[in-house]
Amino acid sequence: MKPAFQITALLSLAGLSAAHQASAAVDFVKDIQPILENNCLSCHREGNVKGGVRLDTLQQATTSGDNGAALVPGKSAKSSMYTTMVLPEDDDLLMPPKKKGGPLPKATSDLVRDWIDEGAVWPDGIKMVSRKKDDVPKVDETVLVKDIHKKIVAESPVIAPLAMQPYAEKIPGTDVAFDLVIIPGGTFQMGSPEGESGRSADEGPQRPVQIAPFWMGKCEVTWNEFELFMYPTEEKRIRLGYKVDPKLNELTDASGRPTQPYVEMSFGMGKDGFPAISMTQHAANKYCEWLSAKTGHFYRLPTEAEWEYAARAGTSTAYFWGDDPAPMDEYCWWGNNSDGKYQKVGRKKPNHWGLHDILGNVMEWTLDQYSPDAYASGAAKNPWVVATKPYPHVARGGAWDDDSAEKLRIAARRFSDPDWKIQDPQFPKSVWYHTDAQFLGFRVVRPLETPSAADMQKYWNSGVEKD
Repeated sequence: MKPAFQITALLSLAGLSAAHQASAAVDFVKDIQPILENNCLSCHREGNVKGGVRLDTLQQATTSGDNGAALVPGKSAKSSMYTTMVLPEDDDLLMPPKKKGGPLPKATSDLVRDWIDEGAVWPDGIKMVSRKKDDVPKVDETVLVKDIHKKIVAESPVIAPLAMQPYAEKIPGTDVAFDLVIIPGGTFQMGSPEGESGRSADEGPQRPVQIAPFWMGKCEVTWNEFELFMYPTEEKRIRLGYKVDPKLNELTDASGRPTQPYVEMSFGMGKDGFPAISMTQHAANKYCEWLSAKTGHFYRLPTEAEWEYAARAGTSTAYFWGDDPAPMDEYCWWGNNSDGKYQKVGRKKPNHWGLHDILGNVMEWTLDQYSPDAYASGAAKNPWVVATKPYPHVARGGAWDDDSAEKLRIAARRFSDPDWKIQDPQFPKSVWYHTDAQFLGFRVVRPLETPSAADMQKYWNSGVEKD
């Protein structure tokens, strides 16, 4: 959401009208503050003023600099904050320098340029600080999960499988909601037959697997949902206009939340109604914990078996519509029709159980550790390969940048890799972001049966999130 207030002095300095400012497309808190705090403030703040430039307050940014103001609202070409970002990587004036992660991705520098040219809206009272390391909250996770479990048990009545209904979940303290569909329990053949075109050895041997009933997100988690978790300060500001149980806020505020990213995380592809991307499996797990505390319903990532069962929706073919990939454009966003970016969720035809974009658009996290021979000895009922190391973990479904239809087959498996963080200049690497995995998102599930507090903790905290 855009800040509700503007700075009169800034409007005057920029020479732009309040109406223009209100329509600005770039949000300072969500889009610009993370870039500057993670890439610029270490050298341009009180106590460390390289080049005479300070960027920790608006007043300093618009007045400091040995060679003129770092920020000239409305004029990116005269703002060294931007012009030094787009210098060649061997230029001594490049900011941040190559040894600190520069040059930044073009989508990031373009966002800074657009923000400046829109008038550089900088909400009153914000003083920025340098951020680099992941901030691990000092919270007793076992106690927190027990409190969340108590809330869920009190607020989620026992439902018989035949009484399950699709429903919309509204996130308390916001206007954001998402839909869930029923995934009935049953047994299916997991994996692909040996004769399937494009098959890999890790998709077999096929085996029968029994799955308990659950609800699943009709669509992939969007930025509208994920940013409530990603930006605690903004979420607190939003919920001021709603009557929310203070105890609920205590639980969600205590949950682990992401550090601010050092780049703009949609990479210019869009946010409103678009799938959230580039989070680690740890970040997706902690979102599920936060969402569960918010709603009083237990949410988690699907296991790999649950994901495949839901995607097949009672079918046994390569795709849920059959073995022929020809109709793919009707059901999927992929390399052939995506225009080089992800698309808004829910615009393609769903599978038979009502799941949109289960193939294509963005690949989706599962709970499982990847093992090439997982199907040879896995459990026959509700299998889950529990993570024991940081890599690799399983993602499924293919994505907007896959040019081969075979990569969008239901049985196709992909797994995480350290290269998904190659642009991250931090050491150690962030536990929250896979900045190079712009094809990766997730959707949530809600099992019909609420697990114990101990099991909830295992689902939400793998213990192997650090590289």
